[in-house]
This record gives sequence, C-alpha cells and structure tokens, in this order.
Amino acid sequence: MDLTGATVLVAGAPEAARRAVRRYRSAGATVRTVQTPADYRSVLLGRVVLVALVEDGDPGWERLVADCRTCTVLLIRESAAAPGGRVTLVGGGPGPEDLLTARALDALREADVVFYDRLGPHRGLKRLTGGAELVDVGKRPGHHAVPQHEIERLLVEAALEGQHVVRLKGGDPFVFGRGGEEVAACVRAGVEVSVVPGVTSAVSVPAAAGIPVTHRGVSHLFTVVSGHAPLTDAEHRHLAGLGGTIVVLMGVGTLPQLVAGLSAAGMDTTTPVAVVERGWSDSQRTTVSDLASVITDAATARCASPAVLVIGDVVRQAYGGQCADPLAGIIRAVGGAPLQ
Repeated sequence: MDLTGATVLVAGAPEAARRAVRRYRSAGATVRTVQTPADYRSVLLGRVVLVALVEDGDPGWERLVADCRTCTVLLIRESAAAPGGRVTLVGGGPGPEDLLTARALDALREADVVFYDRLGPHRGLKRLTGGAELVDVGKRPGHHAVPQHEIERLLVEAALEGQHVVRLKGGDPFVFGRGGEEVAACVRAGVEVSVVPGVTSAVSVPAAAGIPVTHRGVSHLFTVVSGHAPLTDAEHRHLAGLGGTIVVLMGVGTLPQLVAGLSAAGMDTTTPVAVVERGWSDSQRTTVSDLASVITDAATARCASPAVLVIGDVVRQAYGGQCADPLAGIIRAVGGAPLQ
C-alpha cells in the first residue's frame, strides 16, 4: 500500500487506533487523528482521501460516517489494536517467511516494536509489521552485539511503556533460544508474556535435506543437542549408548570434540553423519560422511555455521534412500532439491 502524499484521518481512541496510525504513516500518508466523537469537526475532512474508523467501542461516530457519505470520502472500519503492555516471544522457524505460523504473523502485525536478530526471518519485517519499530539486537553464531541481559531489559522496558513487544527468534523460542530466560525476566517485572511456538531447525533443517529424524525400523527416537560448547565424557557415553538419531545445533565449531567423544564412547565409526549448512536458504548445502571421516570431509567442504549435524542411520534414508551408497562423498542440495 503506497499512500505517499495522501492525507488519512484515523478516528478512534489512541490505544485502539495506534496500529492504524502506524500502518498509514508507514505507507507514506499524512495522518490526522481524532480521538473521540466530541473532538470531531467537519473541517478535519478537508483534503482527506480516506477515513479509518477504528472500532474502539464508542457508538458516537454517526456524524463522521454521515459526513464521509456526503463528501464522498472513502471510509473503512478497522478492528482495534490488541492491548499493549505485554511481550510475545515468537518462533520464526528456519528462515522462509512461508514457514512462519499464522499466529506468528498475527503477532507481528499487532506489534508496536520488534526485537529481532539474524537467526530469525527478518528481511521482510517492514512489510509484515506495517510500520512497527524494528530493533536489531545483532545475534549471530558466536557473537552477540547486545548481551542477553540487555535484551531482557529492553523487552521489559518497552512493555512497561505500554507497547506490544515482539521478540522474534529463529526456530522455536524454547529450543536453545533462551526463551525461558526472557519469560522469567518478564514475570519478575510483572509484565504479561506469551509464547508463539516456531518450527524448530532441529527437525526442519534435516527435513530440508531429505533426512527424517525418525524412520520405522531405523530410529524410533532422536536427541537434540547444543554444540555451542563441548560435551562432557559422561554426555558422550550417554548419547552413544542411547542410540537413535542425534541432532546437533550450532555444532560445527565443536565437531572435532564431538567426534572424538562419541568414538571414545564406543559409537561405530561407520555411523553416517550429515552436515546441513544454511538450511532452507538458496545456498543450502549438505555434506554426507561417517563418524570416521566427517572431520576431514567437513574441512574439505569448508563447512561453516549456521549448520545442523545429523548423526545416525537415518542419514541413509535421505530422499527415499538415495544416500544409501555415497556415504563418503560430498552431496550438495540447493533449496531442499532432491539429491542427485
């Protein structure tokens, strides 16, 4: 919607009308506001091309409606903005906008301010939010421009100012997303907080490479592990003994320690391993190897974050078993296309 140079009148109580005001200003319009029927004067319609009447519960806008009819000014009715003074943690999924949930899109449309980072789908936020303030808190693997405690402070501060705050995260907020810490910060401050789940990369990125994390007769369980820091010997023994599929998020940097630990714990060195880089992007790439060779193969392929590691026999099931033979080679898949 491009309203550059147009004048729009938004009628309604400030709290209810704030979303409409923000959206029309974002579209380039000059926005006039009238907060109550008692404040309305016919002169306010001068040069106005559109009136947005917000349903704020006040039944006294008949005169405005009649004047729009008389002056042939387009009038549209809009629902009131959701209440402010709260925080919504939104899981953005693995990256593409069409993998955002319907509730995530609703939360973004209702947001007054969005705190986002590189790990979430952020390129289309201006369009998805309709003019909300967008704040980049700068997270990327191994580097947090804004410390976590500062992000929590910003969320709480904006909510206490009466805004509807959205914290947009990649994947799911409660899967290595520090969402629990942000919820706790809001609760301590007495701020209402809710969570919108997202499609976690632990399942969706392997799926983009055609790898099921479970498969009848192959694996009936999967374990999701953070590779941010090396695991302990006890954790390696537990994973090796548990069986099934191991999915490691943020694990490229600690791959040597992981391989050494699992091997020392007795995992078969012929166990297939897949490194799926930049899942769901146009530059997605999958490197398939085994536990004995993955360090060398990953180095040869220059594997880098962001990436998801999949360890287990399910790797052989990629695209109906097309990966059954070339377990020592490098296989590249762009955009989740079938492997050749």
